[in-house]
Amino acid sequence: MPPEAKSNSISVETFLEKRKAGNPLIDVRSPSEFAHGHIPGAVNMPLFSDEERAIVGTLYINKGKEDAFSKGLEIIGPKLKDFAAQGLSLAANYEILLYCWRGGMRSESMAWLFETSGLKASVLSGGYKSYRRFVHEFLSYPFPFIVIGGMTGSGKTEILSELVKLGYTALDLENLASHKGSVFGAIGEPAQPTTEQFENLLFEDLWQKNKSGPIFIEDESIAIGSVFLPKPFHQRMLHCPLIVIGVPREDRIHRLLKLYTLADKDILTRALQRIERRIGMEDTCKAIGFVEKGNFEEAIMMVLNYYDKVYFRSMQNHKKDKKTITLELTTSEPADHAQQIINRLIIENLL
Repeated sequence: MPPEAKSNSISVETFLEKRKAGNPLIDVRSPSEFAHGHIPGAVNMPLFSDEERAIVGTLYINKGKEDAFSKGLEIIGPKLKDFAAQGLSLAANYEILLYCWRGGMRSESMAWLFETSGLKASVLSGGYKSYRRFVHEFLSYPFPFIVIGGMTGSGKTEILSELVKLGYTALDLENLASHKGSVFGAIGEPAQPTTEQFENLLFEDLWQKNKSGPIFIEDESIAIGSVFLPKPFHQRMLHCPLIVIGVPREDRIHRLLKLYTLADKDILTRALQRIERRIGMEDTCKAIGFVEKGNFEEAIMMVLNYYDKVYFRSMQNHKKDKKTITLELTTSEPADHAQQIINRLIIENLL
């Protein structure tokens, strides 16, 4: 038999700890609210559809709370049996976590239903709004970043992976953003999250990491594709130690060939057209011609000429306010690159 049902309102920290224990997490907001941003790992069990929420909201504004409440009961009444069944199927340990926007009527109503069904329901105090406040406060913390910079195709993401294997903490922003950063960065990646959801994913990833020592992170602009880093977080990156790696151009070209040449030629062509204003019509036409002929190496070389200039200008601006180390890497293996970075940082007393 399930334990005696008992609901309670809990803080964000307690909520996250309870989730770590394997308790299911239910977001009872509407589908559009959920799609815009939600706590990672949550299951959407909307009390109202988007259309139903609009109806109830309009009644609340025009006729008052009592009419809106009555309409809400009319809408959710037929759904109660299915909600209870879903909750019981998810809560193997007879405990479930709930949240709505402010921790109000929607989550409390669902908590009552689950309790009546024999579950222990915990409601996030302040709802998703309090979670978002917690996320912003956390991402404003002065983390001990060590930023890895380098020109396009230098293999910075692979180096981060190798640093993790060596026992260090690393944060892969491009993986969280589902974008590799350049105009070609969406190729081969799933659809990007909203900026709000990206912040949630960033928080969740960093929240679970060891934050007592250095955290390796790739140098990024404030925008990664269509999503944006929180300003305090990005400002922190700009003032942390930067190690700029130099990788032979031929290695960079080889890496980019592996990344992009399996993509559809039309996708590559559209990406080139988006930077026509920056590289010029003549060079864009030449690069597109190379792609159409399957001469990807020549196309990549032309694009690198542009991105290398952009990165050089960016470095000149960023180097002013932080310790910068330049390191020429002497092999083609990311594992060797990671070790060379560690060795240099030890010499510089940064590890």
